[in-house]
Amino acid sequence: MTAERPAVIVVEDEPQIRGVLRVMLEGNGFRCIEAESARRGLLDAATHRPDLMLVDLGLPDRDGIEVIRGVREWSAVPIIVLSARSQEAAKIAALDAGADDYVTKPFTVGELLARLRVALRHGATHGRPNRIFNIGAVRVDLLRRQVFVGGQEVHLTPIEYRLLTVLIQNAGQVVTYNHLLRDVWGPGKVDQNHYVRTYVRDLRRKLEADPARPIHLLTEVGIGYRLAAD
Repeated sequence: MTAERPAVIVVEDEPQIRGVLRVMLEGNGFRCIEAESARRGLLDAATHRPDLMLVDLGLPDRDGIEVIRGVREWSAVPIIVLSARSQEAAKIAALDAGADDYVTKPFTVGELLARLRVALRHGATHGRPNRIFNIGAVRVDLLRRQVFVGGQEVHLTPIEYRLLTVLIQNAGQVVTYNHLLRDVWGPGKVDQNHYVRTYVRDLRRKLEADPARPIHLLTEVGIGYRLAAD
């Protein structure tokens, strides 16, 4: 647990439930980070340093099981499932994927808070491994949100860092302009391709040995960008 208020990422697509959880968490000493989709939840898990995650299974873009599996590839952060699915098979699948606990909706505030405290104690006991991403001379510590080039730390703006994180999550794959705009700037900026071009240019200046001839942040003409994986 961090010294400041414990951060909890809530991955839930229903605004009313997110609102209830936000009030409950902030009223009990937690810091709430809201994610309305699986994609946003995975991104926020990588860019923030959450002490705990609450994950719904019925998400609009993909199943919450995929969020659990994705996070478990690099982090042991405690994950509690909040789901209307009460079948035993659903609970087993979530726990097998790496969830620490399973709470069925509807739930009581007292029960959920008790489970949160237990999960945080377990998280503090077992700790969380770093996830380090290396590509050439570039090293990214996704939990500490630090970027190094040739061993020297490089400062990135929040948008630059979020953009780099999305590319890392899709390393080796083409990421379209609209994908980057939606995940980094939000749905209101779709079709504003110049935003992406400007920030990729800035990232190249900071990360590439020769920004004019990039070998890591590659352009897919007319489509988007690709982070070349080692």
